[in-house]
Amino acid sequence: MSLQNVIDISETKDLGDIVQVKLEIGGSPWFCEQIRVKAPSGKFFEFPCYSWMDKSDVIIREGSARLPQNETGFLKAQRQKELESRQKTFRWNNWKPGFPPIIDGKLDDLHLDFQFDKEKKAHFTWNSVKLVLDQGLDTVKGYFQSWEDLENFEHILTRYCLDNTLLENVIQNWNTDYMFGYQFLNGCNPVMISKCVELPDNFPVTHEMVEGSLQRGLTLDEELKAGNIYIANYEILEGLHANKSSQNTPYYVTAPICLLYNNRLNQIVPIAIQLSQTGGDVSPIFLPNDDEYDWMLAKMWVKSADFNVHQLLTHLLKTHLLSEVFEVAMYRQLSAVHPVYKAAIQALQTTTAQHGSTLADLELSDTHTSDDVSKLQSEVNEVNGLKDKLKEGTERGKKMNTFVSELLKEVLSMDEYPLVDCAHRALRTCPNDTDPLHSLRVRLHYFRDHRAAFNRAKELLHDKPGVWYETLFPAKLRVIFNGTESVFTDARKAEEFAELHFGERMLTVALLVPHVRFTIAINAEARKGLISEDGIFSKISSLSGDGIKELMKRGLETLTYKSLCFPEAIKARGMEKAPNYYYREDGMRIWETLNRFVSDVVEIYYDSDEAVRSDVEIQKFVKDISLHGLQDKTEKFPKGLYSRVELVEYLTAVIFTASAQHAAVNFGQFDWYGWIPNSPSTMRKPPPQDKGTVNLKIIMETLPDRDCSSLVLGTAWSLTRFQENERFLGFYPDMYFTEQPVKQAIKTFRKKLDDLTDQIKSRNKTLTMDYCYLSPDKIPNSVAV
Repeated sequence: MSLQNVIDISETKDLGDIVQVKLEIGGSPWFCEQIRVKAPSGKFFEFPCYSWMDKSDVIIREGSARLPQNETGFLKAQRQKELESRQKTFRWNNWKPGFPPIIDGKLDDLHLDFQFDKEKKAHFTWNSVKLVLDQGLDTVKGYFQSWEDLENFEHILTRYCLDNTLLENVIQNWNTDYMFGYQFLNGCNPVMISKCVELPDNFPVTHEMVEGSLQRGLTLDEELKAGNIYIANYEILEGLHANKSSQNTPYYVTAPICLLYNNRLNQIVPIAIQLSQTGGDVSPIFLPNDDEYDWMLAKMWVKSADFNVHQLLTHLLKTHLLSEVFEVAMYRQLSAVHPVYKAAIQALQTTTAQHGSTLADLELSDTHTSDDVSKLQSEVNEVNGLKDKLKEGTERGKKMNTFVSELLKEVLSMDEYPLVDCAHRALRTCPNDTDPLHSLRVRLHYFRDHRAAFNRAKELLHDKPGVWYETLFPAKLRVIFNGTESVFTDARKAEEFAELHFGERMLTVALLVPHVRFTIAINAEARKGLISEDGIFSKISSLSGDGIKELMKRGLETLTYKSLCFPEAIKARGMEKAPNYYYREDGMRIWETLNRFVSDVVEIYYDSDEAVRSDVEIQKFVKDISLHGLQDKTEKFPKGLYSRVELVEYLTAVIFTASAQHAAVNFGQFDWYGWIPNSPSTMRKPPPQDKGTVNLKIIMETLPDRDCSSLVLGTAWSLTRFQENERFLGFYPDMYFTEQPVKQAIKTFRKKLDDLTDQIKSRNKTLTMDYCYLSPDKIPNSVAV
């Protein structure tokens, strides 16, 4: 067989419904998209694969999704064996103290499915090479020197095209209070700001301090009650160990508190900054009417703290590492034929036809002599005479019908064993028993899997409201649903009818697969080159290795499931009505659109809350994430799901985290970090303890040197490049879904995303600074950069 992406097979022999295919593989690895088998009847059986084939033989099940509670026989045992094998491959590994567990194993040792493809590898390698080359060019320019003036930071931007970019606006207006406050709403880290209803005890701001900044003639208390005061508190950085540069220059870390105000222009602006959590004489509260450089440096300290929290918690922990936890748990606990697996892997990559038994009515109309008929009847009677041996046969695992089946195969010279049930075991002459023996018509139910023809359909119809059904002789299923009667002689059509109205398929996997694409690979690269002991982040962060571990530990301790649910997260911070908060506006619309899509698909496969509760794979998936992936011993993350609503919300949160949330906090880095003074990653002098002591020279000696600045800029640029063949939200080229209802749900989903993209583009035309990080055409499906 030639190594092609899509394998088409035309089968000349009627094999009934094909449940699975086996590929016997040898030679070089090759990528298989799907296998399509055409039966003599013209029916197609699809086997989506989208996987690399190596030297191991592979069994691929037909594309229909199935919940574990609906499996029977050898398929159920095979499914369990698949998961046991997966759990040996996908093991949890505690990489570093404080970090969530990761996949155990080096990237090069993992299956090719979890490594970058050729295009992604080339894209990633080129960005890395460009970063090294850019640093090499800066080496000759005074690598470890301080900058002489703020304008000198433009020197490292000459190799980048800045025309018509947001970074142009940042360079021009970075030091204004409006631009500073705007970034809390729509910058790289739009999750730190909260409505302030009461000032913290350790932040003693008085009305007299900020009276000059308040514009409505109200007192500070009145502004608090009116909902016009906001706060950004970096207490999570308190007491963390600071880093040192490669030249042994000490860096400094603070845990500032910043008070912000919604002025009459609906601009969020800073009105008070304290650079520590303790306050007092050595930590004054800086104000907008202080000396120009005092206020400038105070804002820089806040932005430096924000840089470190954003990179390590908002970005790394809460999108990259969380998505890896979701992915590892998915592969460990969800079979490849589970609907959530298919949805995920396409995410996180689903199919349509539901396999089952087909009814092939085999009518043998032959004219025999009386002797022939008598001989055949005699053979059947002999089998019936073995009834007294049924007990013995049952003990040997052989039922009476099996004896009949074997006999008929031999007598009628059939290629396959027919399945004969009790109702049809006795053969009769035609037209009736009293007529002379002159001919014989035998009607057999003929199956590949030795199950009653309509069992699967009846299983789906059982105990469903508004449904009544009965099996008719010789081989019919009569169904009355909502007052409408249908009679089926073809078991496949009966099953399709039942699946359409009551089917439960492998939704979860199919939904998530697209949203975990390349996540393990990009995180492995990050552990090697970005967050390792000598990685890039160790050179551009104010935090030491121990400080990073402690920060991650604190981040995990404060992480909750509800913080991943976008509407709940916005509500928890009191940000429902903050003005010009485009991250919230666009994020809510993305969440609602995604939630509706997930709900549509869930309702196709899960017909009740009980179906969710009975799905043991989903329950183990959720529990594995909580207990092992996040090591949550409290109730911050659910240990199980008990309704379709809960399942929809959970899957929406997983997909939103890997797609929209990552896009919102990743792809603005070059825009906002490209101008180093706007968000300094390191601070080389301690924070001022008195007012009136700061000048431009001190600021330049505090900001990152050329080495650090160049690394930050190159890293921000490389992390914000889209791949040429990027897969954006709603784009599923690996079509795991093949059922028409799901295809229609995807079509509707994409139409809503297209409409939302148009709305955002129209709004952005009215803005001085575009907000496009949550435009659907800018949101990749997964964490892949």
